[in-house]
Amino acid sequence: MKRRNLILILATTTALSALALSAARARDVPKVATGFVASVVCTETFVSGLDPDRVFAETTSAMPGAGLISWALDYRVDRARKDVTVTLFGLGRSHAVYRGEGLGCYLDHGSAVADIALAPSEAKPAVLPDIAGRAIVEPQVPQLAAALDRAFAEPDRSTPRNTRAIVVLKDGRVVAERYADGIGIDTPLLGFSATKSVISALAGILVRKRAMKLHEPVPIAAWQGADDPRRAITLDHLLRHTAGLNLGSSLQASLLSALEPVNRMKFMEPDMATYAVSMPPESVPGAAWNYHDGNTVIVAHLIRQATGGGAANMMGFARQELFEPLGMRHVTLEFDASGNAEASSQLLASARDWARFGQLYLNDGTAGGKRILPEGWVKYSATPTPNAWVGQGAGFWTNLGESFGATYRIERGWPRDAFFAKGTIGQYVIIIPSERLVIVRLGRSPNSPPEGDGVFDLVRDVLAATGSKAKVAGAN
Repeated sequence: MKRRNLILILATTTALSALALSAARARDVPKVATGFVASVVCTETFVSGLDPDRVFAETTSAMPGAGLISWALDYRVDRARKDVTVTLFGLGRSHAVYRGEGLGCYLDHGSAVADIALAPSEAKPAVLPDIAGRAIVEPQVPQLAAALDRAFAEPDRSTPRNTRAIVVLKDGRVVAERYADGIGIDTPLLGFSATKSVISALAGILVRKRAMKLHEPVPIAAWQGADDPRRAITLDHLLRHTAGLNLGSSLQASLLSALEPVNRMKFMEPDMATYAVSMPPESVPGAAWNYHDGNTVIVAHLIRQATGGGAANMMGFARQELFEPLGMRHVTLEFDASGNAEASSQLLASARDWARFGQLYLNDGTAGGKRILPEGWVKYSATPTPNAWVGQGAGFWTNLGESFGATYRIERGWPRDAFFAKGTIGQYVIIIPSERLVIVRLGRSPNSPPEGDGVFDLVRDVLAATGSKAKVAGAN
């Protein structure tokens, strides 16, 4: 066979295979879209206590491309049964069910559902000093008030920011906070991918306790074949998104991302962890950076294994070792139908609780003199991952290093030492050690344009208002 004909055959076969794969993934789109909407509406209706029409409108307006199909999405909320049903053009039916206090909602795929019985929270005294009283803390200086005014403003109604909450901590105390209508200091708010940073902290606690190893292969039974390259994957690879598993990308949340296999995992599979670990390798562990939710789902699976093997055990560990010591009293972590933590995006906490979490990292992993995270874990978390162009460390985004993302943020006024937890459509827990600052910003803002959520203005304004001596680039 002539080489030219062989190349033509291979090219045609590859193209047809790609088309078949795309067609197969395209069939997933209605189910992924309805699963996402059902999950968020259920969670924020029955956990956050928000109006479902508001949740639907604000969320779909923030998701690129969702406006093209939002008119065709039908959602029904049954308050008596505490569930939500969503269809798209009458197809792709998804059903989300409220599981109970502290556990939120799960997507019901018609399979067996794990029973999770949480022990009552003991509400032990926090070791982290209190960050505020029970009243909302009004801005301490006029410049901070102006900063919040600007952050809650809507300069472009075509792409609303829908800022929901802002909390500013300076030297461990709240110096300013503000909330949108219907939201208060105790309202649990969804962090989306900021959840990944909390899961990273839980992994760090287990490393401190010597129950997990950072740089040794993780104990996943499905990866232990003699010729399986996945057997070399470590916890560090998973936290840095360099494990090399072929799950697509979670870097951009949009209608188009419904085609990614990672979203089949999240919205169509009853056992996310089993699906994630079954994925074949795409690259050698450690060789390439690829941010996707499957990595963190696997980390949560390892945490669950290390804490007793059950969802209730994992949640009890999280409460005892992290939430209670920090005084995080309004936390919900959701689990899938099989009892896997939806650790990539489904943790809710009040804005103050998110700020308490940030303060732990500002305090180098200690609270009230008690070490929570291992020595050096905060530095490790903020150390840049090679080839992570957005500027990512291990479980956090970072301004250290020379990545495009770090440079972009520094040019717009963020200090070099800033690192942060980040969730899609506008969730931030920003830690600035040189300024003793934690800034929490939660909302429903479009990912594009990149400054559409107003967070760059917010950081610059807060730095200026709190007496920063650092150079504030581009301040108005």
